[in-house]
Amino acid sequence: MTLTPAQRRWLFLLGPVVLGVGDTFIGTPGLTPMGRVLSVTAGLVLVARLRMPVVTLLLTLPGQFVGSSWLAGLIALYTVSRLRPSRLLLTICTLLTIAVTFLPFPLEAAELSERATDPVRLESYLGSPIAALALGRAVALRGELAARLRELTEGRSREDHLLAEQVLATERTRLAREMHDVVAHQVSLISLQAGALRMSAPDPGSRETADAIRTLAVRTLEELRHMVGVLRAGGGGSAGRRPQPRLSDLPRLIAESALEVDADIGYQGCDACPEGVERAAFRIVQEALTNIRKHSPGAKVRIRLRCAADELEVEVRNGAAAAGAVPLDLPSGGHGLVGLSERVYLLGGFFSAGAEDGGGFVVRASIPFRSG
Repeated sequence: MTLTPAQRRWLFLLGPVVLGVGDTFIGTPGLTPMGRVLSVTAGLVLVARLRMPVVTLLLTLPGQFVGSSWLAGLIALYTVSRLRPSRLLLTICTLLTIAVTFLPFPLEAAELSERATDPVRLESYLGSPIAALALGRAVALRGELAARLRELTEGRSREDHLLAEQVLATERTRLAREMHDVVAHQVSLISLQAGALRMSAPDPGSRETADAIRTLAVRTLEELRHMVGVLRAGGGGSAGRRPQPRLSDLPRLIAESALEVDADIGYQGCDACPEGVERAAFRIVQEALTNIRKHSPGAKVRIRLRCAADELEVEVRNGAAAAGAVPLDLPSGGHGLVGLSERVYLLGGFFSAGAEDGGGFVVRASIPFRSG
């Protein structure tokens, strides 16, 4: 049978009271009425031992001296020893308990002499209170050691957490430095080459293409610097330096994609979308358009976005690549769609991406949000 916490508390509170009262009826036969009353009283006052341990012990002394509340006195002394660490107080309480158990009632010289010369009885009078005192101190010290061990464990956990944060910050800084050194250098070269091409291009079309390349390179550098700032700030402090993309930026993204896009974007109901949901939808469309340019150049694209029933639905569908078009030979780690799916799942949504018959591809996502 398993006891509930409330039942255990009541048992811990009332169990010693029952033992103390019961001991008075099996201890010494032939007690006087006054001795019986004092003994029962000594057992009953144990109910207050946790709040007033010293007072409880003092109230058990008459019952120990006149009656037979030997067990109640030991319980009270144990409680004082466990809750009051003062050495002087414990010494006085122990001596009082030894005195009332050793002295006979009524006081008779013959009985006193017999008790003093009987080793067995003398050992009982001295050993029982000292054992109660020692047990109480042992339990108290065990509790103190447990509390200190818990503090040490919590302190070690905090230190481990701080060390992990420090290691993570160091890794972020290293990653940010490598991103800046490697990627920024390459993108800067693209921007310079595009600028040189613009100056030397013989026809307006080539100059316009060079302008577009240079604009995209500059924007990529801005995005890279923003991400480097976020990494160096631990994901926090630099996040607000540059506005994050929202649904209102989709027309610009579509216009810059240089693809034949049929966009059906409904903003109705999207005002309640959190910023994280809007940013996730933007990145889904951005990644899908990037993949289409890489793998299906010249393909027709249809983008559909709707906000309904506290859910943002995004779908990007493309057909097969245009006849004679050559896919771009660009490096791809295949992590884009995986990252998008993880982003959507963290928001509690659903993400799917897969090929269709005829060489097409479709990306779908449903992201829930709370309106109002």
